[in-house]
Formats: sequence, structure tokens, C-alpha cells
Amino acid sequence: AEARSRLGQDTKAAEQAGGESGAGRAPGGSATGGLADGTVAGAVATGERIGARRVLMAFLPYLIVIAVFSVAKLWSPAQEFLIARDLKISWPGLHGQVLTGAGEVSGTTVYTFSWLSSPGTLLLLSGLAVAVVYRVRPATAAREFAGTVGKLRWALLTVAAVLALAYVMNLSGQTLTIGTWIAGTGAAFAFLSPILGWLGTAVTGSDTSANALFSTLQQAAAHQAGLDPTLLVAANTSGGVVGKMISPQNLTIAATAVGMVGRESELFRGAIKWSLLLLLCMCVLVYLQSGVLAWMLP
Repeated sequence: AEARSRLGQDTKAAEQAGGESGAGRAPGGSATGGLADGTVAGAVATGERIGARRVLMAFLPYLIVIAVFSVAKLWSPAQEFLIARDLKISWPGLHGQVLTGAGEVSGTTVYTFSWLSSPGTLLLLSGLAVAVVYRVRPATAAREFAGTVGKLRWALLTVAAVLALAYVMNLSGQTLTIGTWIAGTGAAFAFLSPILGWLGTAVTGSDTSANALFSTLQQAAAHQAGLDPTLLVAANTSGGVVGKMISPQNLTIAATAVGMVGRESELFRGAIKWSLLLLLCMCVLVYLQSGVLAWMLP
């Protein structure tokens, strides 16, 4: 009863704040910020019936994201149009000068700037579409965008630094050397493979960063140990997904979203046991797929 009373008070305060600002209202008079976590939550707290239109408006951002990505990724003409706008940048001093372990010219010295086909750009376009539908003022949308970029500044710096480190390790041969050393564990490395992705994502907060750091290492170790490189690279990604739930960055985002700022440790204690359990299942599955369940691989 106390929690319900508090929820009702918070909802009422949010609706009053939205009414005073008069900005960012969706059709029907609901404040944009209160549409999903204010008016709908208030309706739930007070037992008010939630109409189909309000539910639709709450789900609308997700529907727009699905529509934009479906057109951009599944419709071939649109996909080809977006990819054709990619910019390829050859790094001065590196392009054509770096060789792979096989003695061939490395193709990783050409950077592809996917300014239009990138998922980030598609999400930004989806956000602009949502702002238009919700009738959010341009100044309000710009302020929220700037605030979001500010909150992500350290995450952006972390991802950039990790990717830079990955390039240095890959081009200098460090990854190949470490992979060859790890391959000494033989078939047992298949069991340990997901742990690398799990650790990488848990530390950096990004599965992309974990893949950039360890995917080449996994591939090199697989070749040396006589294992399927596709299996181990996939295991790295799958382990990273399992580690996502205990990443400090993700715990902070989750705590902020549900009003538990400063209580990230509680979320961590609740998630770590499930993360470890799923990781163990993943390790066993990958180990079996490297042997008796190899028929499952394409």
C-alpha cells in the first residue's frame, strides 16, 4: 500500500510537471515523457482503464524502430542504397604496408564509415520520427539529445579506446601470438572460449568491444587447436551477451530507468548468479558442439 501510494504521488508530480511545461505532448494531450511512465503508470496505480490508443502511443517508438530497421535491412533496394553511401578511408602510412600472419596485405587498414547504413544512424532517424509523431518541440528534442550524448561521453570514449587497442593488437601480431599460446589447452579451450567474451563485455560494457578484442584471438586459437573457428567466434559473442547483465554501464542504465540510482550493487548481486549459471551452460554447450554435437553446426 505504501509503494502504491508513493507511485501515485510520483505519477501526479510528473503529470503536473508535464502540464506546467506544455512541451513535448503527444496527440491526445499526454506528455511525451509521461506517456509510458507517467500517465500510463498513473492509470495503473489508480485503477483507471487504459485505452487502446494510449497503449499504441506507448508502443509506438518500438514499432517505428522495427519499421525503420525492417526497411533498411530487409528490403534490398533500400539496403543497397544505404551501403552505397558508405565512405572508405585508407589510413595513411598503414594502407598497403601491413601484412597478415599469412604474409598477405591486410585489408583492415581501410576504414568504412557507414554514416547512413549504420544502426546508430537508423536509431537516430527513428528517434526523429518519434519526436515528430509526439509533437516534441525541436528545442526540447535537441536538449534531450545533447543530454544523452553527455551521459554517454565516457561510454563513447571507452568503446573508442577499446577498438583502438584491438586494432593495435591485431595489426602488431599480439592477438595471433596470444591465440597460439592459448591453443595449447587443446580441446579444453572450447569450454573456456565463452568466458573471454563474458569477461570482455563485463569489463567494457559492450559486446562489440569484446568481439573487437577477442574474436581474432578466438579464430587464431581455433586454427591452432584444430577447432571450428566459427564456433569459437560465436561462443565469444554469446558469452558477451551473458556478461551484459553484470556490466557496470548496463547496471547503471537499469538502475536509472527504474528509479534505483545508487543501488547498482543490489542489481549486481541479483544478476551475477544467473549470469554465471548461463555462462556455465554456454561453456558446456560449446564444448559439446566441438565434439559430440558437432552435427549442430552449419
